[in-house]
Amino acid sequence: MSQRSAFRVDVLEGARIAVFSLRANRLRTVLTTLGIGIGVATLLAIVGIIQGLNTSFHKQLATFGANTMYVSKFPWMIKGDWWKYRNRKNFTLDQVHRLRALAPFVTSLSPSVSKLSDVAHGGEQMSTVRIQGVTYEYLDISGYEVTAGRFLTDADDATTRPVAVIGADVADGLFPGVSPVGQSIRVDNRSFQVVGTLSRKGKVMGESMDLIVFIPFKTFYSSFGKGRRFEIALAVADATQMRSAEDQLTGIMRRVRSTPPGADDDFSINRPEAMAQTYEQLTGALYGVAVGVGLITLLVGGIGIMNIMLVSVRERTREIGVRRALGARKRTIVFQFLMEASSVSAVGGLLGTTVGLGTAKVVSLITPLAADVQPMTVVAGVGFAALVGLLFGIWPAARAANLDPVEALRYE
Repeated sequence: MSQRSAFRVDVLEGARIAVFSLRANRLRTVLTTLGIGIGVATLLAIVGIIQGLNTSFHKQLATFGANTMYVSKFPWMIKGDWWKYRNRKNFTLDQVHRLRALAPFVTSLSPSVSKLSDVAHGGEQMSTVRIQGVTYEYLDISGYEVTAGRFLTDADDATTRPVAVIGADVADGLFPGVSPVGQSIRVDNRSFQVVGTLSRKGKVMGESMDLIVFIPFKTFYSSFGKGRRFEIALAVADATQMRSAEDQLTGIMRRVRSTPPGADDDFSINRPEAMAQTYEQLTGALYGVAVGVGLITLLVGGIGIMNIMLVSVRERTREIGVRRALGARKRTIVFQFLMEASSVSAVGGLLGTTVGLGTAKVVSLITPLAADVQPMTVVAGVGFAALVGLLFGIWPAARAANLDPVEALRYE
């Protein structure tokens, strides 16, 4: 018999005896399987929720556009001394005009100012609606699409017309079953004519992007006061050159703001990508804790497998002695116990995967938390569980294979 054939026979024989042993000790097998299953279920449930949050967050950030940047007084994620940002001077419209002239790589640019207010029409009213003053170019930057009517125009802004373009939530709330275009809404007791409606964008970080009303930038200042600070939203032509564009924009903004050489920037350039990196750093720590908890649980399950396998070796000492006396090789004994341990662990991993995915799905259905487990995560969960059983079965398997046949036959 060739070496390959002998190896195949050893594996098949070891698998057959392992299956027989597992069936003969059903209670022990179930308890061992539960130990591994709980570990895998805990790990996959937490990982599934975290992966779901990451996927949801990246989808939300995609609504900002891959080629957009926002220049503002404050960074989106404040680190360090808040007063350092608080003491920065607000932007001026003259700086916006100079930026437009000095940055030819910018394809669209719009100042943006906002406030929260109640919006009403007839007997309907909505609270905490974002009123945002922008120019006509903001449509290309924001990624919104007009579903009816039109967006704001340059003439609307130049003549401070009281016109508005409303988001999907506002349209549904104030004009149920009726076209809003041509109708009037009231914002802080000021009347605005609706000239367009926007497509639905959903939520970003828990805030609805559809509970919004856009009005001309200059109309906003003439209606609600000029003391509010604004940011500058802009888009560039090539999304693959965002880092280079950001560096150029930094130099231009320092020139526009007359920032002295050697002084810190007195503005912040915010990119959705940077927010995603910060978010991943925060969830990365949570991910590490979750994996650590799952690994500890699997470690406990692995120790349980090892203990039960050692008990199994002791109970089957005489059987092992008989098999060795009849010519069974050491590696056949090793294969038998390794396959027994890894099979129990793999079954536990499969059950734990099912429970973990189910738990993550239930959590996503009854809470705002999303769940999205990648296929490779499932494969890794079952494979890692089998590997745990294999590793913790090595010592019992080696101990069984190294029993002295004569002493084993005498064992009572």
